[in-house]
Amino acid sequence: MHKLIPRFLVRWLVCSLGLWIAAGLLGNGAISLDSKFRTVIIAGLVLAIVNLIIKPIIILASLPAILVSLGLFMIVINGFMVYLASRFYHPLHVTNFWAAIFAGMVIGLVNYLVTAILEERPQQ
Repeated sequence: MHKLIPRFLVRWLVCSLGLWIAAGLLGNGAISLDSKFRTVIIAGLVLAIVNLIIKPIIILASLPAILVSLGLFMIVINGFMVYLASRFYHPLHVTNFWAAIFAGMVIGLVNYLVTAILEERPQQ
């Protein structure tokens, strides 16, 4: 239990950072987040909660598609989570599903990099 809260806080930070980077890369059209720090943080919180609650259910429901595509369908699921978060929190506006998929890929890349940096390496 004592490790769950720090892990959720890291996920929240990663989601916020990934959304901010994706909004910067896509520019004005596809994802719009006003530049207020509070909006980015709340959007990251909403995305982290959606990933915590809804994503495992969606993964189980789409397990055959994930297996057939050798895991590539997870990109679509990540995009769907971003799109769903934008429906729950209106200051995060995603214009179309392709923008959400791109944002999901950016967030996944940021998550990979943060995990690689924070992961404990075995002592030699």
